[in-house]
Amino acid sequence: MSQRASSLNLADLERDELPVDVLVVGAGPAGLACALDLARRFAADGDNDKTILVIDKAEELGNHTLSGAVMNPVGIDALFPDWREKGFPILSEVEDDWAEVLRPGGGSLALRGMLCPPQLQNHNNLIVSLNQIVRWLGERAEEAGIEVYGGFPAAELIREEGGRIGGVVTRDSGIAKDGSKKGTFEPGMRITAQVTVFAEGTRGSLAKQLFQDPELALMKGKNPQTYGTGIKEIWEVTPEVGAEFAGKVMHTGGYPLDLKSYGGSWVYGMPGNRLSLGFVVGLDQGDAYLDAHALFVQWKQHARIAKLLAGGKVLRYGAKTVPEGGLFSMPKLHGNGFVMVGDSAGFLNAATLKGIHLGIQSGMLAAEAIFEALKAGDADGTGLARYETLFEQSAAHKELSGVRNYRQAMAGGVIRGVLDYAVQRMTAGRGMLARRSGHSDHECMRPAASSRLEKPTFNDSNSMDKLTDVYLSGAIHEEDQPSHLLVLDPTICVERCTAEYGNPCQHFCPAAVYEWPEAAREVVINASNCVHCKTCDIADPYENIEWTVPEGGGGPKYLDM
Repeated sequence: MSQRASSLNLADLERDELPVDVLVVGAGPAGLACALDLARRFAADGDNDKTILVIDKAEELGNHTLSGAVMNPVGIDALFPDWREKGFPILSEVEDDWAEVLRPGGGSLALRGMLCPPQLQNHNNLIVSLNQIVRWLGERAEEAGIEVYGGFPAAELIREEGGRIGGVVTRDSGIAKDGSKKGTFEPGMRITAQVTVFAEGTRGSLAKQLFQDPELALMKGKNPQTYGTGIKEIWEVTPEVGAEFAGKVMHTGGYPLDLKSYGGSWVYGMPGNRLSLGFVVGLDQGDAYLDAHALFVQWKQHARIAKLLAGGKVLRYGAKTVPEGGLFSMPKLHGNGFVMVGDSAGFLNAATLKGIHLGIQSGMLAAEAIFEALKAGDADGTGLARYETLFEQSAAHKELSGVRNYRQAMAGGVIRGVLDYAVQRMTAGRGMLARRSGHSDHECMRPAASSRLEKPTFNDSNSMDKLTDVYLSGAIHEEDQPSHLLVLDPTICVERCTAEYGNPCQHFCPAAVYEWPEAAREVVINASNCVHCKTCDIADPYENIEWTVPEGGGGPKYLDM
């Protein structure tokens, strides 16, 4: 059972301290855009003394970065107007798009042209690899004199007098499973900053602590955030299928989901006879046996998809959660000494399932506010409040306002949700209600007795099991370390969860991390399988699982994903 190590007193360790002006926690598109735009502003102002540091838990930039990914270019247009000339990595322009409704019996209904739902139309968008984009942005950041460090997981907040966030402490390394020091032990570093930018991605472990802080009240008056879990594979297919889908974007709905469950899937054509395949399901679906990976496999077994994969082979696998709640679920974006950007702050358009451009835009808006605050010598909550104002005046806010009730409307079922979305499009995002309420996903889980989902039959052709897919994710962690997945009260698992929900962690985890052997009295946690999706932290019905950062460099390797 996973518990916190106790045999080593980490509180008394002497730690190196690194002071910087701005610390960015997370080297995704939002964090790197913030650093790049801020560096430009300092340079244009003639201030060459300001220090910007970007840290990321992945050993190499982009290793933990995952997206579908079709990208709206407006974000990169703003950050690098000459992005084409600079060699920004794109796989293809979107040449055609359509949607298909998959029927349980194997047939499908194609919706093309004007019949394709407007949120699924992708004219002028780009098919990309987010891993490649992050690596490219990292190179531009280093060229601009920004320090970018991989393999530095931020594990702890530095809280100063008055509640100010003054930076982070990185995770200690070289601690054994029993909590003792190994010969490779190195204490984490204290990185102090005038402003800390939290760009950890979905359900960041430090951002979560800030959300739960009653004094900060970042979620006061907000809807709870709601999430989906997405599964993705890259396939090499036959030349015939590769040619058919080159530059094409297909989204599907219907099978294997019922009309009460929110979710959908995609097929994107990539160069080299490759396809990006993905499936996303809402974590408010409620079935205790919900298994996004199993649904993904069932979707691939549908005749329409299986035909595309025949004769092909899978190359890579990944999974992540996405923040779907929209504008009303976004937190207060700033506090004393910090701001939040990207997925950490919920910058995602759930209707179009796109967030790369919004992440970049959020980073640039935050950079403008940080620059003004530091120049005025006011990096506390008052000075950084400018970020909120800039967001409210931005194109990003206008876009998210136009879909502000989208995801919440879908909680009443797909048919009602689609009808409400039609009204939303005619009422600038309002829909049938001015503001729909939200819910926390873990509160939606129903007892195991009402579960309906069944597991598919796995094979070695198009329907790999979880362990095979985990291998394809490249996930590697140091085995001899305390688990980064903490079960806060193990008795709940055995005395309540088994009877009430059938231990859903063994189902909802897309990486086979949690196992309940027959007649077991405790869960077996295979922490080395973890692909850092955070589903367990979100979906556990008792909020009894806490995801924390593992030792630096551990995790998946989403190369070219």
